[in-house]
Amino acid sequence: MRVHFIAIGGSAMHNLALALHDKGDVVTGSDDAIFEPSKSRLQAKGLLPAAEGWFAEKITNEIDAVILGMHAKADNPELLKAQELGLKIYSYPEFIFEHSKNKTRVVIGGSHGKTTITSMILHVMNYHNVAVDFLVGAQLEGFTNMVHLTQENDFMVIEGDEYLSSPTDLRPKFHLYQPNIALISGIAWDHINVFPTFENYVEQFKIFIDKITNGGILVYNEDDAVVKQIAEEAEKPIRKMPYSLPEYTIDNGITYLETLDGAMPIEVFGAHNLSNLAGAKWICQNMGIDEAEFYEAIASFKGASKRLEKIAATETAVAYKDFAHSPSKVSATTQAVKKQYPNKKLVACLELHTYSSLNAQFLTEYQGALDAADVAVVFYSPDAVAIKKLEEVTKEQIEQAFNRENLIVYTNPQAFKSFLLVQDFTDSVLLLMSSGNYGGLNFDEVQSIIE
Repeated sequence: MRVHFIAIGGSAMHNLALALHDKGDVVTGSDDAIFEPSKSRLQAKGLLPAAEGWFAEKITNEIDAVILGMHAKADNPELLKAQELGLKIYSYPEFIFEHSKNKTRVVIGGSHGKTTITSMILHVMNYHNVAVDFLVGAQLEGFTNMVHLTQENDFMVIEGDEYLSSPTDLRPKFHLYQPNIALISGIAWDHINVFPTFENYVEQFKIFIDKITNGGILVYNEDDAVVKQIAEEAEKPIRKMPYSLPEYTIDNGITYLETLDGAMPIEVFGAHNLSNLAGAKWICQNMGIDEAEFYEAIASFKGASKRLEKIAATETAVAYKDFAHSPSKVSATTQAVKKQYPNKKLVACLELHTYSSLNAQFLTEYQGALDAADVAVVFYSPDAVAIKKLEEVTKEQIEQAFNRENLIVYTNPQAFKSFLLVQDFTDSVLLLMSSGNYGGLNFDEVQSIIE
């Protein structure tokens, strides 16, 4: 099959392109900007476009399918040519569903935790040599690509993102997968540029439940009041399996999960991750892995990339980076680190980087999110606010939103880095939370910063 990608450079898109190439399809693509690591990975497989930009002449009747990424606009010249020729055009989730429509589709949804839960499931399956197709949002240890597609595997495990499918298909991605087995980890208002109210956002998860195939399974976090309510109220003819935070203890910086065979040390920590683990266990059991086999495998799970990832350590200090940016994630991550290291000073640094987090009206959602930290720092770039065409955000607004007297706010990347360089990190934990890089911070330098 010949497949052309419009906007091949994004993380999800380039991983899908690599997966199709690996299974023998002829893959081409275009984009107006391609950054690392996508650029190097596409180049290594001979898939990097010869020139950046959009070229209508690339679109011919020889193409069997066009896959349209969110980065492409509705007036993209390649898209217009594909429409003119009557070619089959898929959004990313439409193509994934088309590939998996004869498989058992396992879709992991939720405002937070879905990448980690999907990663846990794949780790367990890989440990027990159970081959599955998958789509996940982070690089995993033991896996080359973030997307894997075959004809023969029975299961397709999908991280179900609630963001929009494509410029021409404004449905949330996870509405298109029609899961046989689904999970909802939690609901906390996000993507406010698309879902203007919390009620509108919650409605998307109700629709997701309604898209589960009749006779399918919904695994849900009953500790989340909103999730519990919509799951219990759903009238879809499905089996419902609630999960909750399991019993655990922490001793000398190590988390122990309570099992029927006693306390078992695990690599990940934090109540949110223990909750994620409970959800992953139910999913794996519905995929044929029994409880004992799950525990044997999950003991060696170190976490998904950028999710509470340890990036540096000395005899008395440790540093983590985390993708957390939404208020619920920031709060859960900060609390988890403080609980794991109760006797160390916690320096928590948050970069406000996404559209939602830089929205002046949404900022109040962050109240109390950094309260568990001993030293709390917020960094944001006024340039990023301007690029996103948002109203100006002031330091005073941020201080008021977080409602913390001693909050430190930086807008200059060098000033933020200078702050880190003069800190005494003896008996401390440095937590860097961002989906960006604080205006140019090299995370490889963190080891020298905490020494």
